[in-house]
Amino acid sequence: MFSGAQVALYPMTDDFVRVILGSLSALDPYRSRFRIETDDLSTLLVGPPPDLFPALRDLHVAASRGGLHCVMHATVSRGCPGEPDDPICTPIEGRTAETPLSERVEAALEAVQSAAPTGQDVAAQLSLYPLGASHHMDEIYGCIDLMKRSGVFGRAKNFCTTLRGDAGPVFATLGEAFLRFGSPEGHVAMDLTVSANSPSPA
Repeated sequence: MFSGAQVALYPMTDDFVRVILGSLSALDPYRSRFRIETDDLSTLLVGPPPDLFPALRDLHVAASRGGLHCVMHATVSRGCPGEPDDPICTPIEGRTAETPLSERVEAALEAVQSAAPTGQDVAAQLSLYPLGASHHMDEIYGCIDLMKRSGVFGRAKNFCTTLRGDAGPVFATLGEAFLRFGSPEGHVAMDLTVSANSPSPA
């Protein structure tokens, strides 16, 4: 399997270079498990699917500390048929293609409820794309069910769903959406925007 994210940070400050480069140190605990490459546009994270969203959470919280308005945009993917398998991208454990949707939703809710708070509130907007599955709408509706019951559901919007709350359960919900829906061996993509400390909350 190949799994990873292209992620970019947008801190709303003249001191954006220091904020971006300084926040990358939040990825240090993940470097032994990930391939991490940063260029002038984004940072690539390639590694095991269960660790992707904890890494994204820690990166965004680090960039947003002190009340700074910071936006993160990420394109997250697993199982892309156009990418070679990578041994650091371990398979998803604990589920098969036969695991019923209802069981996956309940397991995801359990994981979200056990997420530790970070003390940083965020708002997130996501779209999930379980590609190549004839039953993709069932998977999307299951994901929406998870988000509505997660405790951090904001509202449904055109083409996406909004989550709001502490970064701990919000990123846990995002991670469970990425892991639990779509085929465990199939191609799943997510488009994600996360904002902290906005001066104009909805």
